Amino acid sequence: MKKYVAVFAGLFVLCLPLISMAHPGHGEYGGYTITHYFSEPMHAIVTAVVLFLVIVFIRNLRRKRQPRENN
Repeated sequence: MKKYVAVFAGLFVLCLPLISMAHPGHGEYGGYTITHYFSEPMHAIVTAVVLFLVIVFIRNLRRKRQPRENN
């Protein structure tokens, strides 16, 4: 799990300049719609990372809850 955290922290730091940049679109032509947040790269990167982290967390949680076989 520590490996995942380190990888995602590194990816977040690499994407930080993109995330912090301002971009046109807010307040113009539906800038506050859901499609804006999924189509703009600055928002899509954050959405993808959060979605991936949730999937990894749920996957690890399910693995821990499964009974282990004793061989």
